Parts: sequence; C-alpha cells; structure tokens
Amino acid sequence: MSSAGSELLAIDGRRLGARAQATRQRLLDATVELLDKEGILDLKVVDVARRVGTSPATFYQYFANVEEAVLALAVAAGEQIDELIPFVDEPWKGTRALASASALVDGFIAQWDANRAVMRTRDLAAQEGDRRFRDVRIRSLSKITDRLAARIEENQALGRVPAEVSPYAAASALVAMMGRMAAYHDEFESRGVTREDTVRTVSLILYQTVTGRRP
Repeated sequence: MSSAGSELLAIDGRRLGARAQATRQRLLDATVELLDKEGILDLKVVDVARRVGTSPATFYQYFANVEEAVLALAVAAGEQIDELIPFVDEPWKGTRALASASALVDGFIAQWDANRAVMRTRDLAAQEGDRRFRDVRIRSLSKITDRLAARIEENQALGRVPAEVSPYAAASALVAMMGRMAAYHDEFESRGVTREDTVRTVSLILYQTVTGRRP
C-alpha cells in the first residue's frame, strides 16, 4: 500500500528492500485488523508487533508511532480514488451521464467498504484538527471535487445550471454527500434502504446537480 512511484524508506532514511517492504506491509495489515476492532486511541505498538510475531523495535524501524502507520494506510486508501476519475472525466452526455454518475457513486461506496476502518479514522482525525489526516483527505477528495466543479461550470455556461450556483461549493457538497452515504449505507439497510437504493438515489442527485437536467 505504497504511493505509486514512491520509494519506501525506513525511519533512518534507508531504502527498503523487498524483504523489509514485506515486513512493513505485514505491520500495516495488522494495524488495519486491530484498528477495525479497537480504534486508534486504544491501538498500541506492542499489539501490532505481537500480531505479526515480531517486536516493537521492528515496528519502530518503519513508523514513529501508531498514528504514522495509520496515516500511511490513509494515504494508500486515498490514492484508490484515482480509479474513479475516469467516471468524471468522460463526457457526461445523454443517458451515459447517469451511468457515469452511478458508477462513481457505486465505486465510492465500494472503496469505503474496502477501507472502512482507515477511512473512518482518517475522517475523524481530520475533523478533530489533525492537519496530517486533513491534508490526506483533501488531497484525495479534491481529485473528484475539482472535476465535478468543472463539469458543473460547463453546464452552467450552457445555461443548464443556475448562475447562482457556485460550482465548487456544489461539487464539495456532492462529494461530502457521497462520503456520508458511503460511511453509513449499511445502517440505512437496517431501515429497509438497500445499497442499490442508495446508489440510485445519490446518482440521481449527482446527475441533476452536475448537468442541470432530469433523467
């Protein structure tokens, strides 16, 4: 779960070889497993190390503390949003636009489900003022926010979206909505709202806001 094209380094600045990278990844995998059960405040280095079958000293070769390990996980999870960019970049015209909106929402939820503990921790830490997690969150979501804003601006220029609408504010609201629905869609299911219901409804809101049209 490293940044594409980036070089993994140990705490002392040494480049990590294949074996060291594998150890680092096992530590990250263990962090995710424990994070899902305990939360970041109760997560301890000794517990992560024990789960991997190594010592805390080994953990500290790669991360300064638990927060740094979770931050690395947040960076990797945030980079997965690149997979959704094509759904925004392709032309939003005709029925294809609604299909693109649906694929974007579905993918957003799928990525949240695959990284739920990390995403939840990232967002909570960001809300509580941790600049590191806030920057990671912004860097990830802005890839979609900026592109949606550009789409809204295009349709605004064509007279389809009201001039009073701020493209960036609208795009930010849409991304926030997708994040919120992705985070809590499983709770809605207990109220009879299926995942398909969520995807369809959010997709329609997204489509109408961006294109200024009804399907």
